[in-house]
Amino acid sequence: MINLEKVSSNLIKDRKFRWLIFSLLIVAIFEILSLSGWSLPTVIAFPVFLIVTIAIGYKTIVNGLKALSQLNFKSISLLIVIAMFGAFYIGKYIEATIVIVLFNLAEKLEEHGIETSKAALRSLAERMPKTAFVKRLGHVIAVEEVNIDDEIIVKPGEMIPLDGIITTGFTAVDEAAITGEPIPKDKMKDDLVFAGTLNKQGYIEVRVTKQAKNTTLAKIQEITSQAFQQKAQTHKFIETFSSYYTPSIIVLAFFWAIIPPYFFSVPFRHSLQEALSLLVIACPCALVISTPVSIYSAIGNAASKGILIKGGRYLEALGKIKAIALDKTRTLTFGNPAVTDVIPFGQQTRENILSCAAGIESQSEHPLAQSIVQAAQEENLALHPIENFQIKVGKGAQADCLVCEDKHHCIGKLELILEEHQVPNEVLEKINFLQKEGKTVIVICTRKEVEGVIGLQDKIRPECVQMVDDIKKLGITPVMLTGDHATSAFAVAQKIGIENVKSNLLPEDKAKAIQELLSKYGAVAMVGDGINDAPALALSNVGITMSELGSDTAIGAASIVILNEHLKYLSFLVRLGRKVVKTIRVNTVLAISIKVIFITLALIGMSNLALAIFADVGVTLIVILNSLRLTKIN
Repeated sequence: MINLEKVSSNLIKDRKFRWLIFSLLIVAIFEILSLSGWSLPTVIAFPVFLIVTIAIGYKTIVNGLKALSQLNFKSISLLIVIAMFGAFYIGKYIEATIVIVLFNLAEKLEEHGIETSKAALRSLAERMPKTAFVKRLGHVIAVEEVNIDDEIIVKPGEMIPLDGIITTGFTAVDEAAITGEPIPKDKMKDDLVFAGTLNKQGYIEVRVTKQAKNTTLAKIQEITSQAFQQKAQTHKFIETFSSYYTPSIIVLAFFWAIIPPYFFSVPFRHSLQEALSLLVIACPCALVISTPVSIYSAIGNAASKGILIKGGRYLEALGKIKAIALDKTRTLTFGNPAVTDVIPFGQQTRENILSCAAGIESQSEHPLAQSIVQAAQEENLALHPIENFQIKVGKGAQADCLVCEDKHHCIGKLELILEEHQVPNEVLEKINFLQKEGKTVIVICTRKEVEGVIGLQDKIRPECVQMVDDIKKLGITPVMLTGDHATSAFAVAQKIGIENVKSNLLPEDKAKAIQELLSKYGAVAMVGDGINDAPALALSNVGITMSELGSDTAIGAASIVILNEHLKYLSFLVRLGRKVVKTIRVNTVLAISIKVIFITLALIGMSNLALAIFADVGVTLIVILNSLRLTKIN
């Protein structure tokens, strides 16, 4: 999270900022003295204030004159330079200097606001290690020179310089730089580690899997940097508005200076002064900055939590969504089936059923088979040795067990067992009961009888219930879209509180479902794994992926990537999006309202240059501070 006190301290230490404040104080003193009836002689005042004006605002003057030479009347710098030269022409030297000083102060505050909101991205860049110790070379080299498959050594307390797989050692790794998670993760042989994360404990050797330019951290930096370049719809509208607004004000000020003297016998000096006040008052600094600082602050806040938002328009879209479509597998669930039930029949025991089933399934690569093996290993059961293993494609497997009295065993779906056996009603009822709970059922039998059934179910993410409750409280409708069968889908949905479920969907069916939701709700987000859900992610207003770290396909598929895979951040994203929309509206209304008030004052002759620029800088500062509040949302 961005520390505003630290950022403010950095601003105060900025040399240019200090000079601007000092210059402003000096000029303000002379302005107060002038209002009280005392002023410097023209022969002194003109050169002194001219020097101060040029010293402080030479870049503004150059940019303004350049815009004039190019007839670029959309330039704010040109507007300020016209006001400055006009003020000198009518002898308002102090006001001319105030115009330049306060305009540069506003620009400095604007720059400060944007830089503050980009602090999270700069923090990522600073964390990127520059060197790595390569084992085959026996010394440190630049990370750019390390090759894929090189083994690097990372000692306790060192940053991991490149993405890779641990080949030797055990440690705990702090991945907060990427995921925002404060609790270190245990890492051992064959586990993935990522550049920019901190090796907290043990000595490890890592086989490099990605070059420096392609690491996960580098990709995060690239995506976040591109997000700052992608302008929100409101930002584009305001820029377009300003491109017409600024030249219109210049034309209005020109006629305001010329027409009254010719047609109404108003002194030209008085008319010119009012026109200059109008120019300064109308300067759209606060309006132009109102959107980008809000967007940058929100994107920086999300990045610090391990969430990549690929552009301001997605933040705006988040603030308007009325429904969230959620994939089931690997989104609401972990995508890894686990054994939940082992039910023996006859004289069999639970342990014998699991040991025999695991012995057979140890020869299979199927995810369900691996889950059964893992369950036996977790209970420290000895896997039964087997022989004559055969796969029954799409159905199960068979083998001879060297421990059980009846050697021949079949294991798999009920359909496989029914090919050779009559299954008792007791077994069918138990299978039906487990399936109604949304579980996958594996049956194991010998030539004589069914020995038992094993129920497996994909584990639901523990935060799902709270997440669904949170988004409902925000007035958003959760909808489950899944390719899984209806029984399993409704079982999961019932446990976590989702009423709207669409099951047995192919990828193209999910896309159609999103179109239906868009017709019904208007604005819809889709949360999926970024691969099978790609069509639905693309069609939704906001596509969100729960990405496994390092998954290039998932990172590239969606408009928002939650790297730490915490569903709890869905409600945070919605609240952040709504707050961004609200902040932009408040900033825009405030900026325009102040402009209207002071333009009206200028037109009726109740304003002046100093008051105009003070008002503009004040609004700019309020807009920036209001936008920076987005860095504090949790």
